[in-house]
Amino acid sequence: MTNPVGRVHDVVRTLGWPVGRAAGAIRGWWHALGRLWRTSLQFRVTASTLALSAAVVFLLGMVLQNQITTRLLEMKEADAIEQTRAAVEIAEHELVGIEADPETVGTRLENALTQITSPAPGAGDTGSGAAGAFEPVLASGGSDRPEEDTVAAGAYHKVPDGMREFVESGLESTQIHTVAGETYLIVGAPMTSTPRQPQLYMLFPLASEINTVATVQNTLVFGGIVLLGLLAAIASLVTRQVVLPVRRAANAAGRFAEGELDKRLSVVGEDDLSKLAISYNEMAASIQQQIHQLEEFGQLQRRFTSDVSHELRTPLTTVRMAADVLYASREQFPDGLSRSTELLVDELDRFEALLRDLLEISRLDAGVEELAAEDLDVRTLLERVHEQMRGLAESAGSSIELDLPEEEIRADLDARRVERILRNLLGNAVDHGEGLPVRVQLAADDNALAISVRDYGVGLRVGEADLVFSRFWRADPSRNRRTGGTGLGLAISQEDARLHGGELVAWGMPGYGSCFRLTLPRRIGGSFEVSPLALPPDPPEIPDSPEGVTQPMPQIGGVEHDERSADPDGHAEPADTAVDATGDSGEAAADSDAAGSDADAGSWGSSGGPSDREGVHR
Repeated sequence: MTNPVGRVHDVVRTLGWPVGRAAGAIRGWWHALGRLWRTSLQFRVTASTLALSAAVVFLLGMVLQNQITTRLLEMKEADAIEQTRAAVEIAEHELVGIEADPETVGTRLENALTQITSPAPGAGDTGSGAAGAFEPVLASGGSDRPEEDTVAAGAYHKVPDGMREFVESGLESTQIHTVAGETYLIVGAPMTSTPRQPQLYMLFPLASEINTVATVQNTLVFGGIVLLGLLAAIASLVTRQVVLPVRRAANAAGRFAEGELDKRLSVVGEDDLSKLAISYNEMAASIQQQIHQLEEFGQLQRRFTSDVSHELRTPLTTVRMAADVLYASREQFPDGLSRSTELLVDELDRFEALLRDLLEISRLDAGVEELAAEDLDVRTLLERVHEQMRGLAESAGSSIELDLPEEEIRADLDARRVERILRNLLGNAVDHGEGLPVRVQLAADDNALAISVRDYGVGLRVGEADLVFSRFWRADPSRNRRTGGTGLGLAISQEDARLHGGELVAWGMPGYGSCFRLTLPRRIGGSFEVSPLALPPDPPEIPDSPEGVTQPMPQIGGVEHDERSADPDGHAEPADTAVDATGDSGEAAADSDAAGSDADAGSWGSSGGPSDREGVHR
């Protein structure tokens, strides 16, 4: 036996499929209309005009229909009352001396009814007059007599009971009443001049008035629809006259922003839109002139830097040769002259590094640098840089700790540029780490790899996180440095990161050290949304109350909030706004054949860091 519940479920599933499709189609149309409403000014103005016009037309139509209907009924009722009173006089004349015998009363009422309708021969029980066709009814009843004693002539059953009682009490009455699908205006009047005081009811059909009202209503609806269509078309045309110039201006502005600096708007007429076009053209011409001036200035600046760098190489080579001769013979000089020779060689080394950096930055500005990418294990690259910087860290009383994963992390990188970035970052960390360990951490996901260099020294002040990448910027020029520095190291490092399609960002806090994070895509032309490492990877904690309760410090720096840096217990609250932090940096002077740009940075401030970690580990 078939389960009725299962059959119901089958029916629901069968019906649910088309219903679901219909609901999906409605949602699609609704979303499409929403997009059109948000993106099209012409559609918004036309739709708003149409909606407001529809409301106005609807109100006007209701008012007109109500006025017409009320006026027709008032005229009908006035004519009906007047005609009923004339019929009452005729009926009273015919019913003078009416007796109480029911048979006699019925005959007299029929005769009176015939006299009332006699102006329209052949009309039968109906007549016509100023109020139109009517159907008279005579009844001889009363409130003091039982209902079964009532004698009537005509369609007495069409008169409502409430009206009968009202008229039998001696009062005139009018009422609109529907009987068997036909609507009547019924006027009832008593005849007080006869002994039995009969009542006259005049039933006026309202079919013609109903047809008139329906015709008016249909005319108003049709006229309203036509009017709304015309208003929508007019609003669309008028709006189009305003929207099209605005669209042309937006299109011209977009093409201007894409680099078509010669794009201008056509000026037609002397109205407000033409004034807008004139103003836009003047603004575009002014911006184009300023852009050309800036381009020429930038080209001159880059050419000057490149020319000066190249022109200085020849005399510098001569001076270097002479300085090397003097340096080789320094033991034969007096002590003061020998020391001067050593200082001369040191400054020449720094001068040569500055020239290299100037040439490198000029090539980056000119956009002629290219990546020599190769597939390599990033761990090997980090170990090589660590070996190069180990001596510098030991001379500063610090150590470099490597935190590398066990598995290979391969990526397409330009090894020379990435090494230069890491030497700059490590040189900065050693210079500003106050002898505390420097921690280097590597992490990767499917799309990107990240390397963070964390020191626990002086840190960065608020507002310095972006300034550290400015050329020749230093937070504390009086600070002693171990790596020399040209002031261009971090600027070049950031450009090298961008050349890979990555980013180099900084974080720092006075007294809690600083952290630089390099994030690069693992494949040339790749992209990433989130860095595999938080910034910093280990948010510091500071006392939050006199009892010594601690909480993680909020992050500040030139980066956005990274959810991976939040504490699992919900204590970490990384800042969601970018705050600048510190100085400039350069590349560490490691091996002479591997050194690119020397580090140059500002002062990071003293801090407490993890002092129990010493040496280098993996």
